Amino acid sequence: MSRLAIVHDWLNQIGGAEDVLETLVAMYPGAPVYTSIYWPEHMPAAYRQWDIRTTWMDGLPGVYRHHQFYLLCYPLAFGGLDLSAYDVVLSNKSAFCHGVHTGEAIHICYCLTPTRFVWQFDAYAARESIPRPLRPLLRPLIAALRRWDYAAAQRVSHFVAISRAVQERIRRFYGRESTVIHPPVETTRFQPAPRHEDYYLIVSRLIPYRRIDLAVRAFNQLGLPLIIAGDGRDRETLEALAGPTVTFLGRVADKELPDLFARCRAYVLPGEEDFGIAPVQAQAAGRPVIAFAAGGALDTVVEGQTGAFFHEPTPESLAEAVRAFDAEAIDPRACVENAARFEARVFRERLGEFVTRRGRDKGKERQGDKGRG
Repeated sequence: MSRLAIVHDWLNQIGGAEDVLETLVAMYPGAPVYTSIYWPEHMPAAYRQWDIRTTWMDGLPGVYRHHQFYLLCYPLAFGGLDLSAYDVVLSNKSAFCHGVHTGEAIHICYCLTPTRFVWQFDAYAARESIPRPLRPLLRPLIAALRRWDYAAAQRVSHFVAISRAVQERIRRFYGRESTVIHPPVETTRFQPAPRHEDYYLIVSRLIPYRRIDLAVRAFNQLGLPLIIAGDGRDRETLEALAGPTVTFLGRVADKELPDLFARCRAYVLPGEEDFGIAPVQAQAAGRPVIAFAAGGALDTVVEGQTGAFFHEPTPESLAEAVRAFDAEAIDPRACVENAARFEARVFRERLGEFVTRRGRDKGKERQGDKGRG
């Protein structure tokens, strides 16, 4: 394999982006991982075996816990990274890491989403409760970041999108076409159980855009049991909002998740996800999904076969979908078969082939240039 580098936005928290990163590192062992910051004590111990190379941002005070405060620094940090010595640069991007300079190298951007704060500012500001008087003051900053982000996107050789929804955003915001390759999900960890219980389930970080508040309000209305696994800065607010049928488990160990998924009546996805790994995990465990009809759920849930959609982002719309949904009518085998489309092996094969093919095409271009010289 030609010399390859991986680029990732930041390494101070665990989420879906890090699941993808772990697969990329396994696919290309020995490839250096360039990132803005790295908090070793807060990340899996296995990461300490990787060749992780940080930017000057890693020394900024409080950056590990409050990386959002340094928004203006990321374009400078990644824009100052010159990776032109590599043949292939593979960026795993949800923010600014696609802004690295790659020279003649092939730059393949695995795009988790165009930078949400920059391109969907109004929705982001509302969810994050940014004070209204402050929003007009931020707009010149957002405009400047959009210009930088757009210019950085034009330097990317090839975009790969994680879902059709993200593919559409790449086209709308960056004016670029992309190939959809869904993220890797370790579906083989999950197996259907002989029987399920009556609780509904959410496994998620408790942060605003996940819309856990919408699910809590819906299940308060329904009076049905909802179990929420995960932690985050919204937990205290959500617990105060919750009625007696809503239970918060906090962070759940990975080894406990398969059983938790397999025994639920149905999985609930209340917000718009760029892809959404947990709904696929639920289906791999034979359980259906009730999801908001937007984002990655449109790729991962088959209405009437592996779940159902609700169409308005309101507690009432979700509550009505739950009332109307008959989990017993869903065949667990259909859920398992659908989840298999997103197995990690499929991702490794498709992305590996994409990278190899683009590298081969670039090699032919270089040979052609030499021949014309």
